[in-house]
Amino acid sequence: MKRSLLGRIWPNATAVLLFIGFVFPVYWMFATAFKKTPDIVSESPVWFPINGTLEHFKTALDAENFWTLVRNSLTVTLLAVIFSLIISLAASFALARMRFKGRRGFIIGFMMAQMAPWEVMVIAIYMIVRDADMLNSLVPLTLFYMVMILPFTLLTLRGFVAAVPKELEESAMVDGCTRAQAFRRVILPLLAPGLMSTSMFGFITAWNEFPMVLVLNKQAEFQTLPVWLSSFRSTFGDDWGATMAASTLFAIPILVLFVFLQRRAVSGLTDGAVKG
Repeated sequence: MKRSLLGRIWPNATAVLLFIGFVFPVYWMFATAFKKTPDIVSESPVWFPINGTLEHFKTALDAENFWTLVRNSLTVTLLAVIFSLIISLAASFALARMRFKGRRGFIIGFMMAQMAPWEVMVIAIYMIVRDADMLNSLVPLTLFYMVMILPFTLLTLRGFVAAVPKELEESAMVDGCTRAQAFRRVILPLLAPGLMSTSMFGFITAWNEFPMVLVLNKQAEFQTLPVWLSSFRSTFGDDWGATMAASTLFAIPILVLFVFLQRRAVSGLTDGAVKG
């Protein structure tokens, strides 16, 4: 009985501690954004912003170029995710269904690209973009963000395509569908969990990317929200309420996306990992 009780207690206790450790900084960020300035700088911490304020959010929203940077971030992030999904769908189908020379090396190459730290390539990427005369533009950011998330997207979707029985596709072709029609009508609907999980991963990766945009786009109107957030304190000094409000605004799209997709995304990542 004691061993059984201990076996139930320690996993739950560990989970609770991990939950507190990960969630508390997020809660403190949200809470500080709503606190009044005296409560923020008070020596005794104010745990709950009972008499809160929205002034800090107004300061953040009225910051110079804020809405321009929101548009830039959404543009490059959404386009990168969409392009990577389109390319990955075609490539994952080829890797899962077709046999061709160099297929194994192709897969290994994408695995190596997935493990590569993109930060060490920033200088080389800067020289390429500079020589192409495309600095201070959203086009290079979109393309390189797409390349960053493409390996994970392709490898995950390949697992989902391989998990779909070939007989379903062959039956559709016997009934008169072309290969493209069989893919669109039979295989594509079964890839919904994988599409959601890879979309969420790609969105988070592109939305949070910082070093590349900092190097490629020096003009403020062509930057994205991570760069704006990093310079927020230098703009507003020690206004921690406004800084936390800006951080909250930056985190909201990710939190909303995760809330809506987390169940399918988790199952999608698991299925794509074990069915390939």
